[in-house]
Amino acid sequence: MDRASTPSCTFVALPLETGPPSAVSSDANTGFPSPIVLGIGQMAVTIMILYVSKLNKIIHFPDFDKKIPVKLFPLPLLYVGNHISGLLSTSKLSLPMFTVLRKFTIPLTLLLESIILGKQYSLSIITSVFAVVLGAFIAAGSDLAFNLEGYIFVFLNDIFTAANGVYTKQKMDPKELGKYGVLFYNACFMIIPTVIISASTGDLQRATEFNQWKNVLFIIQFLLSCFLGFLLMFSTVLCSYYNSALTTAVVGAIKNVSVAYIGMLVGGDYIFSVLNFVGLNICMAGGLRYSFLTLSSQLKTKQPVDEENIPSDLKS
Repeated sequence: MDRASTPSCTFVALPLETGPPSAVSSDANTGFPSPIVLGIGQMAVTIMILYVSKLNKIIHFPDFDKKIPVKLFPLPLLYVGNHISGLLSTSKLSLPMFTVLRKFTIPLTLLLESIILGKQYSLSIITSVFAVVLGAFIAAGSDLAFNLEGYIFVFLNDIFTAANGVYTKQKMDPKELGKYGVLFYNACFMIIPTVIISASTGDLQRATEFNQWKNVLFIIQFLLSCFLGFLLMFSTVLCSYYNSALTTAVVGAIKNVSVAYIGMLVGGDYIFSVLNFVGLNICMAGGLRYSFLTLSSQLKTKQPVDEENIPSDLKS
């Protein structure tokens, strides 16, 4: 999910599994200055909801033991790399160029799924994926400003994001951690390092000094954002579980193009250019073609059984 960073942030849901955890568009009404603290709040809500659900036997995931960190590795390290490279890259590039370069997450995800998971894709799927990337390049063709440092950081961010998506898919085996275990333990292991990062960057101090903590409306907005962040993370994991990491990446790209289409009709801030419009249409066509091919293939195969929600006494 492509975002640029600014000094303050509105309350939006931050996907910790799919991109840099910095939701950072400016808002004069709230002006909350600490995006990392918002991410910490979302991790805390994730831990609380999943743990309470496990206690009430609504969901199931393995109890903690010394093998859990080994099973989860390298997801926490990928999250840290994704986090740092994302924050560094957004400050070095313009939003259009950042958006384009983030699309390289898609072919990288395809490549890593082939190497790590042994998946094979047809030429039609590969062509559709590269159409999405080509369309993004054309759409931002008028903003190809070169910044070597920014390019390095955003490509590192693409690698970390793609690797995170593929390894998340791998770790969601119901016989291992399962989708709920991946979410829960990744949040548990990363919340303390993220607090340390927040404190070392001054983000935590800005949050504690924020003057709206006695404002009931602000607190409601903050808690709602934390809950929506959990829902976004959970829906992303579900998409990868029932489909693939590549499908999740392509869906994210289609979402961004859809927002651009909506912006043409409402909002009044879309500036029309032939190059941009042509690129958006190529990107959308590639995404729709990918969706059609994927759905067609899934009709011929059986969806994975959700073993995590099957009571243990019914499992053989």
